[in-house]
Amino acid sequence: MDVALLRTFVMVHRAGSFTRAAALLGLSQPAVTSQIRTLERQLGRPLFLRRARGVTPTSVGDELAHRAAPHLDALAEIAEGALTVEAPLRTLHLAGPPEFMADRVLPALAGLRDPSGPSVRLRAAFGSAEEVLEGLAAGHHDLAVTTRRPRGTLLSSGTLCDEEHLLVAAPHWAARFPPGAVRRGGAEALDKVPVVDVHETLPFTRRYWATVFEAPPPEHAAVVAPDLRAVLACVVAGAGMAVLPRYLCEDTLLRRELVTLLEPSLPPLRTYFLAVRTGTQSLPHLAAVHEWLMRAAVAWG
Repeated sequence: MDVALLRTFVMVHRAGSFTRAAALLGLSQPAVTSQIRTLERQLGRPLFLRRARGVTPTSVGDELAHRAAPHLDALAEIAEGALTVEAPLRTLHLAGPPEFMADRVLPALAGLRDPSGPSVRLRAAFGSAEEVLEGLAAGHHDLAVTTRRPRGTLLSSGTLCDEEHLLVAAPHWAARFPPGAVRRGGAEALDKVPVVDVHETLPFTRRYWATVFEAPPPEHAAVVAPDLRAVLACVVAGAGMAVLPRYLCEDTLLRRELVTLLEPSLPPLRTYFLAVRTGTQSLPHLAAVHEWLMRAAVAWG
C-alpha cells in the first residue's frame, strides 16, 4: 500500500474535509479526491461518507486511521530529525491573544536564542481564540495559545495554565465603599461605577458577574477598548472598574495604582491551552518550544 495514499487519507480523516486536507498537504482537491478513491478501490471498502459540509469516516476508515496514523507520525518525526541535522535552525509560527503573548509567552521564549536553548526561529501572530485555531487548522501556524479547547481530530491540545480574574478600579472608586460593602451588597453595590471592557457584550464583566454575583452584568460599558492593555490604562486613569487577569494588573496593584473591589473565595479562572495539528507535536523544533512554554508556565502559576 502506497505510503503517500495513507498520508493523504490520514490528513483527510483528521481534517474532516477534502478541501482542508488538500490545503495542508499542498495538493489540489481533485488530487486528494483521486488518491482517496484509489485507496478505497485497493481496499474494496468506502473510507468516508460525503456530507454537505466535509466528510465523516466509515467504521473501516476509523479503523485504518487508528492503525496507520501513529506509524505515519513516526515517519514524519524521523524525516524531520534528518532535516534538523542538515539545517539546525528551524522557524516556528506561533499565534495567540496579543496581551498574553506580549506579557507572558514571548518573554518566556527569549531563552530560545540562548546557546542552552533549542535552536528555533520564532514568528508570532496575534488573534482571538477563533482566529488562531482557524489559522492553525489551515496550516498558517505551528502552535497556538488559545483560551478555547479545539474540537475534532485535526487539532490536539493540552492545558498550559490558568489565570485568575480580578475586579479592579482606581483607589478613589474603592474609597466610595465602606469596608465590606461590595461583599454585602453584591452587584447592586457597584451599579454606579462605570464599566470598562474589551467589547460591547462585556465578556470579562459578564463572566465575573455570573460566577461571583450570580447576576447579569451592567447593561452598558462606559469605555470599550479591544485590548486588555488599553482597558488597564483606562482603569488606572480612573475611567471606572474592569475585570482583568491578575498577571496583567499585578504591578499596578503593588504600586497601589489599582485596588481590588472584592476578594471572592473562588475567583473566576480562565484556562489557556497549547494547540497543535495532530501528528506534529513530536516534531523536534515544535516539541522543544512546547516543552519550553510548559516549563515557563509553572512559574506563572
